[in-house]
Amino acid sequence: MYVAVKGGEAAIDNAHRLLAAARRGDPDVPDLAVAQIREQMRLLVDRVMTEGSLYDPDLAALALKQARGDVVEAVFLVRAYRTTLPRFGATEPVETGAMTTSRRISATFKDLPGGQVLGPTFDYTHRLIDFSLAEGASPAAPAEAEPGPDAGACPRVMDLLGEAGLVEPSPPDAGAAVGDLTREPVDYPADRAVRLQALARGDEGFVLGLAYATQRGYGRTHPFVGEVRFGTVALDFVPEELGFPVELGSVALTECQMLNQFHGSAEVPPQFTRGYGLVFGQGERKAMAMALVDRALRASELGEAVVAPAQDQEFVLAHCDSLQATGFVEHLKLPHHVDFQAELDLVRRLRAEHAARRVAPADAMREAAE
Repeated sequence: MYVAVKGGEAAIDNAHRLLAAARRGDPDVPDLAVAQIREQMRLLVDRVMTEGSLYDPDLAALALKQARGDVVEAVFLVRAYRTTLPRFGATEPVETGAMTTSRRISATFKDLPGGQVLGPTFDYTHRLIDFSLAEGASPAAPAEAEPGPDAGACPRVMDLLGEAGLVEPSPPDAGAAVGDLTREPVDYPADRAVRLQALARGDEGFVLGLAYATQRGYGRTHPFVGEVRFGTVALDFVPEELGFPVELGSVALTECQMLNQFHGSAEVPPQFTRGYGLVFGQGERKAMAMALVDRALRASELGEAVVAPAQDQEFVLAHCDSLQATGFVEHLKLPHHVDFQAELDLVRRLRAEHAARRVAPADAMREAAE
């Protein structure tokens, strides 16, 4: 923050006090508890955790309260806190095939092993305001509603297609180190692991817009939702002193596998290709958008022409991060007095020169007439 003039620090202190008062709002209204945000605004909390790259529902809820509901500001707070945390290792890759699913749907097969599990979703609701919620009640209040049972582990739809050879196989795990864009700058062309990290942390609105663009012809996609699943998976960690995995706990994830047509090549027969999305908590829109953009970014790998923004790695990865975008846009609010005065002097000088050029021909014409 710039302190441009004497007394600026006092003004900033006053702004902080005003912000605290605005955050609290009417003192006659009960203060919003962090637990209320965590439990009743869970989709928003999940988004902050995903874009903040830190799985901590309580911290994400606190950040939302501090940010007055500003998602980008809350993500900023979570990421800033994340940088203070020590890193003592990495867990084993999670096995989403063993996910305890609360919701699992496929748009490609009506009947599939494990069944369609609708779970908690807005998909089948009427988009009408429920005014009973204003009274603190709901037609399906928690005390009356029966929670839906978890479906347990369900086989992946992609595995069913893979057994028939109709979808490209997953790339084998070669054991190579995975890049970490939180510690190393992105180097173009970026590999798929880094691209997926960037998309997961990317602003949901930006990624959604790109995904929509691919469906409208700005990219080579004809997508089908192979599967969307939401549930919990175990996290295993191998301590050096033990040498075997220990379960640390579980996290809630949403995974999307998107199918796209691929006409094949001289070496590869026609088959479906994959787009992949994975986010913290329940975030189907983000996971689906991520999967669409992931597939678009594979254009060069699959020998397709790069003709749309969603297929351009540098365009997507350099602009999808909400904090970087916010920094560049909002820094314009900071004092630029000296820069503007220089621009102002330049414009005045150019206007004077422009006026002089217009006067000169007029004078010449008068002299010729005389």
